[in-house]
Amino acid sequence: MQQMLDILKVAHRGGIEPSMDLLVQKEQDIPGSIAYQISRYYAQHPWVAEDTGMLVYHYNEKRPQENYLELRFCATGNKYCYDRSCSFCEKQPTNCNGQQITVDVMTFHFSATFLHQFTHNVKVSNRKDEVLAFKHPAAFTKIFPVCNKKRNILDSLLNHSYSGAMENIFVNAKIHELLLYSLECLVDDKTEGFSCKFLEDERSREGIYQARDILLQHIGDPITIKELSRKVAMNECYLKKGFKEIFGTTIFDFFQQQRMEHAKYLLYEKGLSVTDVSALLGYSSISHFSAAFKKHTGLKPCELLN
Repeated sequence: MQQMLDILKVAHRGGIEPSMDLLVQKEQDIPGSIAYQISRYYAQHPWVAEDTGMLVYHYNEKRPQENYLELRFCATGNKYCYDRSCSFCEKQPTNCNGQQITVDVMTFHFSATFLHQFTHNVKVSNRKDEVLAFKHPAAFTKIFPVCNKKRNILDSLLNHSYSGAMENIFVNAKIHELLLYSLECLVDDKTEGFSCKFLEDERSREGIYQARDILLQHIGDPITIKELSRKVAMNECYLKKGFKEIFGTTIFDFFQQQRMEHAKYLLYEKGLSVTDVSALLGYSSISHFSAAFKKHTGLKPCELLN
């Protein structure tokens, strides 16, 4: 999860430079239109992570011409085929027989001028309209999971048979649809778009991010939610609800996913044995570790050994 977030944070119109080989890149930056970039990178080892989206609302009252809305997505598990004639193949994208397993990064940039066409005759009455019209007075970033509707759109953008003008029409239509569904992650509060009211307080949000950092520090030394709540001085119930609201997953699932990501690194990159990795991650037995690894990655630990 953290690796996905790190990629999204720098995925701003070509700013990303991950340690992966670029397979293909498509981009458009037409003045007054949607600017987008779709980059497909070769994943040199099995990379199993939850697809993640980010909505960036940039607002500057003194420089309104610089205001923009940006959607960023990072998706894994797809495969890329160099034979573009297979674009009609029903196996695309996840069941393709191609050898190039990819990490796909997509950025869609909407200027305030472009979005004005949807709001100039609309009475702003809810959170979504407020954001589209740039009436919300503070910039913010929202992380959200990729639901099936958004995932289907992303898949269609990665694999379609159109070219030329028809491709431009198709892609822009899909991006509008993606914007529509992505705005559903916003709720109608007065400040940051959180359903948990206590997250309107910046200190509470900082506590949630601090909890995330503490979990990452305890990858090999599991910590209970009670201990975690004490460290960040937050009620257990608030901690669990706030964590799910901000990161789109439970504390337990987040921690398990991070442990398994680290396990893959230790097994594949460092060449450690299953026994050593199990011990480093704090498991009481190899069988418990192997079962957890299989559940979260779909692979047996031994399959990642060189």
